[in-house]
Amino acid sequence: MAREECKALLDALNKATACYHHLVLTVGGSADSQNLREELQKTRQKAQELAVAARAQLTAALRDRGLGAEERAEFERLWVAFSGCLDLLEADMRRALALGTAFPLHAPRRPLVRTGVAGGSAGVAARALSVRSLRHEAEGNFDVDDLRELEREILQVSEMIQEMEMKVNVPRWTVQARQTAGAELLSSASVRVSSVGAVSVQERTGPCDPNKALAATVFSAVLLAAVALAVCVAKLS
Repeated sequence: MAREECKALLDALNKATACYHHLVLTVGGSADSQNLREELQKTRQKAQELAVAARAQLTAALRDRGLGAEERAEFERLWVAFSGCLDLLEADMRRALALGTAFPLHAPRRPLVRTGVAGGSAGVAARALSVRSLRHEAEGNFDVDDLRELEREILQVSEMIQEMEMKVNVPRWTVQARQTAGAELLSSASVRVSSVGAVSVQERTGPCDPNKALAATVFSAVLLAAVALAVCVAKLS
């Protein structure tokens, strides 16, 4: 039961980490906004909650001296996968910190495109600002506070990784994988090759077309007649 719970936690952590990585790639781009920063904050906090729960489960299991050899090997594989997720999460958090610092949301910018909107400032503001944009303006320091919180969370994840290595000594190079690297890709490629080969064999060994057979027979007869005529001409000359 503990192993299944660890697998479920790791699966959720892997999805959260992948989602966070995808969101980090859009920071500073055309899709960057406060909505994105809020989603980044929620996703990384969810990933950290899952990481804390998974670490507790794996640490308790691997420190159990009554654990069998097969069960221990499985938990060690889960531990290595968990460590990899944490490393990726920390790297993406550092990338988000660098990008968020380089591209602040509410920095004063000179408008590069004139929209053609004219009128008094009060009228333009009333038409342009919605309830959501007004809330974002009121929370103008959101990105600054979030970056400070992100710095603290990066330190927490780093400390978590160090504590893991101290409490449970599972060197990654000692854990054996169940299958060779790229086995899934090789298996799918072999399936495609076999299917293509089967189709080609069927095409070669399929029923003969009567029209093609007749054309081949006529061509052979004409070729033999030409060869015989050439021999006769050579003898007469």
